Amino acid sequence: MKEFFPVLHTAALFSGISDEELAAMLSCLGARIDAFSKGSRLLRAGDAVDEVGLVLAGSALIVQEDIWGNRNILSKTGPGQTFAEVFACAPGAVLNVSVEAESAVTVMFLHIKRVLSMCPSACSHHNRIIRNLLSELAEKNLRLNEKLTHIGQRTTRAKLLSYFSAESQRRDSYEFDIPFSRQQLADYLGVERSGLSMELGKMRNEGLLDFHKSHFVLNV
Repeated sequence: MKEFFPVLHTAALFSGISDEELAAMLSCLGARIDAFSKGSRLLRAGDAVDEVGLVLAGSALIVQEDIWGNRNILSKTGPGQTFAEVFACAPGAVLNVSVEAESAVTVMFLHIKRVLSMCPSACSHHNRIIRNLLSELAEKNLRLNEKLTHIGQRTTRAKLLSYFSAESQRRDSYEFDIPFSRQQLADYLGVERSGLSMELGKMRNEGLLDFHKSHFVLNV
């Protein structure tokens, strides 16, 4: 697993943990690695989970679907980022989302009970990972609230402006790349792709912004 240490050191979950501590911790946490092909499901709605997933390579989408197949993308997860931790931390809870491989993806799974249970020696690095997990859960809750702000806007343009404003503030720049394709952005904001593309074209013609694929420049 040492070949993945550079990625693990970028993960908020392992922030402040040395190579020596990390090696011991992965054994303690029952870490296992699995690989998935593009388009496959890592986890499915209705599953009960007792592991936290951490992406080592590739990317995955957290998707909510209704019985008619309508998709709502909640978030995208890339190297160093985790998924399913909220459900794993809630005993008896089942997934109401699916995790889908956007590309070929390699994932490390960590047993949640071993994450939350203190080692007999009460090691300092185990204390740290618990604090890191709480911090990451709080950050994801803030991102979810942010998404609710975007989709709560009444028009496609208002949703786009809300999303772009948040991305600009996060990057402290009027120029940035977004993690979504056009269809994924439409699914994330809960709008039709055709309407989203049309509105982006209008906004560009009006001089509000410019873009090429997933790269955007806001004219403020």
